[in-house]
Amino acid sequence: MKVLWATMRGAFAEAWANRSGFWTQVSVMVLNDVAWVVFWVLFFHKVGSLRGWNTERILLLQAVLTTGGGLVLGLLSNARRVGQLAADGELDAALALPVPTLPYLLVRRVETTNLGDLLFGVGLFVVAGHPSPSRFAIYLVGSLVSAVTLAGFLIAVGSLAFFVGRNEGGELGFHALIMFSSYPVDVFVGPGRALLYSVVPAAFIGSVPARLIDSFNPALAGVSLLVAGVFCALGAVVFTLGLHRYTSGSTWTRA
Repeated sequence: MKVLWATMRGAFAEAWANRSGFWTQVSVMVLNDVAWVVFWVLFFHKVGSLRGWNTERILLLQAVLTTGGGLVLGLLSNARRVGQLAADGELDAALALPVPTLPYLLVRRVETTNLGDLLFGVGLFVVAGHPSPSRFAIYLVGSLVSAVTLAGFLIAVGSLAFFVGRNEGGELGFHALIMFSSYPVDVFVGPGRALLYSVVPAAFIGSVPARLIDSFNPALAGVSLLVAGVFCALGAVVFTLGLHRYTSGSTWTRA
């Protein structure tokens, strides 16, 4: 555990080394998030509400999504790159270390740009989420559950590269999940909506945590925790099975 913590501190120190570049990248992502929020505010200003969603609830969704996404894509950015690392044969250096491979890979790289998501998400909830002790606690746990679900899905899909030798599927899965997560799940109907509650767990990354903050439901909260646990385990299992198949050339590189 000390080694992993030291690795994460080293990755953050590396990202922080160029202070001006750090804040420039963070600011760019914050501005991007602001533009997306402005779109939703203008949209609901026009329509009022849509299938139970209004301005307040969509802002909660964006707060949870950017916070959870920032945690994974910013602090654990290699979750998105597992497929690329496997397909390009870049795991040799990590395998040689006396630490668990997957946790080491996850904390080895910090993506500065996506830290802007994390800062924006917290700020958005503070400004527009009507924070109270109970709502903040639900927001915090919901964001963590969102992050675990997102990380598990990305690792599982990315680890398929161990078996098929390509990583395009991981990127497609990432973009699909982020795109669907940014919309209220109730705008989808039929099989598409069922898909977002199951195979592609977009509902549990944004919409469900936002709904729980707005109106807490113990049963739905329990399902969210269960889904996060399932995808976390799925990611770990697929990665472990894939690692047994992993073969590489003699190139050593920093993962």
